[in-house]
Amino acid sequence: MARAPGSSTLSRAIGRAGAAVGAIDAKTPPSRDRAIDGLRAMALLAVPTGHWLLGGFTLGADGALRNASPLSAFGSLAPISWLLQMLGVFFLVGGYASALSYRRTRQRGGSAADWLRQRLARLGRPVLGVTAVWAVLIPVLTAAGIPETTLRTGSTLVVQPLWFVGVYAVITALTPLCIRAAERLGAWAAAPLIGSVAVVDFLRYGPYAEAMPSSLSLLNLLPGWMFAYQLGVCWSQARLGRRGAWVLLGGGVALFVALLAVFHYPASMVGVPGAERTNSHPPSLLVLALAAAQCGAAMLLRDRIGRALRRPGLWAPVVVINLSAMTILCWHQTAMLAAAVPASLFGTVTGLVGAPESVGWIGARLAWIPVFALLLVVVGRWTRGFESPWAGTGRTRRAVAGLLAAGFAAFALGLA
Repeated sequence: MARAPGSSTLSRAIGRAGAAVGAIDAKTPPSRDRAIDGLRAMALLAVPTGHWLLGGFTLGADGALRNASPLSAFGSLAPISWLLQMLGVFFLVGGYASALSYRRTRQRGGSAADWLRQRLARLGRPVLGVTAVWAVLIPVLTAAGIPETTLRTGSTLVVQPLWFVGVYAVITALTPLCIRAAERLGAWAAAPLIGSVAVVDFLRYGPYAEAMPSSLSLLNLLPGWMFAYQLGVCWSQARLGRRGAWVLLGGGVALFVALLAVFHYPASMVGVPGAERTNSHPPSLLVLALAAAQCGAAMLLRDRIGRALRRPGLWAPVVVINLSAMTILCWHQTAMLAAAVPASLFGTVTGLVGAPESVGWIGARLAWIPVFALLLVVVGRWTRGFESPWAGTGRTRRAVAGLLAAGFAAFALGLA
């Protein structure tokens, strides 16, 4: 029987994919903790999924895009943000991996400064890359007739995930202190962090709220995200076991319910345009309650996740996602904008450009998410190099990239 015209090509493609999956599995060292990589990949994918699902655009009479959210019209969607806000798991895994990496570096005779320099370079290169590229895109898109309001909206979205990188870098620099705290106090090293957030929340939301400056919330920025990171450090040193994980899971759920039902915290884990209070910028006690529950669940499920990822077909995507972690964080908003900005030139497009105020918009946005993912893959093929060491880049080019990044930051923050 004659084969269908494309069947041989499809068979070859499937064969190459199978060979690549097998090669990835074969090259993975037996000592690799697949569960930790799996948890990191899951937390990473939650970031673009959340932004793509819960972020939208309105189209003004001037043809410009402005940020909007379906949560403004559909408050019942807030529980989705509980599932997609997985930064607690990301910081947990980050603390776990950083503590092990730091210990190995010290055992090999490396200094803390060398270890930190390498870590910060891995975080900084992709951030410098995306901001420098956008600094070039701004005048090009302006010359092409894209409204300035649209460009400022896009810049805000690009910067949105980068604050997280900055906070993560600061916390990474504190890893030696976290290790010493874990050695002395065990899992209790995280208690002062959640305690300080509780105190700040009491001051800014309690009976003395009107007398408190709005800047008081910034005190939650570091301890709020460092909480899960410290748990990860304790976990890596076997100072936090299954009993502690059950305490985190049960206590986190109980505190989460109490804060919602009794203290009336906002239900959404992400900011809602027009809302008076937000949980994530900076993190409130509700975010830490969710992080505690998620961290406890992650620890309890570690062995099951590790066994599942022994399957090459599941393990290969996890490896690819982890190798492209910073590319995903830095460029996923650009991928969405790559679809929305051109579409805005033709008017309203359901699920992409237009007020997210109908059930139809939600269905259409779900259909657009695979398109955003494909665009991210396309963009990532070109930008993935920013994650690699810039060995062939001289000081002049690095200085130019730095100046471009500073210029974009000034534009995005409204300083230019």
